[in-house]
Amino acid sequence: MKFSGQNLLVTGGSRGIGAEIAKEVAKYGVKVWINYRKSAQEAEKVKKEIEEAGGKGAIIQFDVSNPQEFVEGIKTILDVDGRLDYLVNNAGITRDKLAIRMGIEEFEEVIRANLTSTFVGCREALKIMSRQRFGAVVNVSSVVGERGNMGQVNYSASKGGIIAMTKSFALEGAPRGVRFNCVTPGFIETDMTSTLPEKVKNELLKNIPLKRLGSPREVAEGVAFLLSDSASYITGETLKINGGMYM
Repeated sequence: MKFSGQNLLVTGGSRGIGAEIAKEVAKYGVKVWINYRKSAQEAEKVKKEIEEAGGKGAIIQFDVSNPQEFVEGIKTILDVDGRLDYLVNNAGITRDKLAIRMGIEEFEEVIRANLTSTFVGCREALKIMSRQRFGAVVNVSSVVGERGNMGQVNYSASKGGIIAMTKSFALEGAPRGVRFNCVTPGFIETDMTSTLPEKVKNELLKNIPLKRLGSPREVAEGVAFLLSDSASYITGETLKINGGMYM
């Protein structure tokens, strides 16, 4: 794959899928800004791994659920690099609970952290990339944004909103040479899934035709493709990375 751009910001890039995305894209000579909220040590570790592999990395701390912090974070990148070529909106949270027991704040907290933050990132990226007449954004949604899930009304709503919003941004960005795409991972081997009991994992596997969980690397490779010049004629699309559990 080839990348014409120079730098990338990955939100929630210090661990899990975000860290793998950062390391994957850095392989292609792109400088990667690793965003974190609390885990400074993990962000430093990702940066070190990138640099040891011959890549370029930088870390930046801000909370994506705070719009002002997000905007200021992007301004910092512009001050240092003078541009922003790629953005991956990956950061997000879960606050799982059955809908009948879910409070308004528990619903809105997830919407702010997942959906509103993605809007802020896309909006700021579109402003910058429109002036450059170049740029690509990938938003990390989820299979539950397509099919729903018990106990995740708030999370499903936030991730479903990301899919629809990505298409709208794609329409606005296209005349300016800015692409917006989305990925919807299924069940991926992360810290979150590692704590699941074997019985629960076995039940999950019954609904996955490929009969295994995905790896963060597999998601990262899909994201890298959508950012790259190889996907230069793709915008407004949703790439399913779910082992066939939702087609």
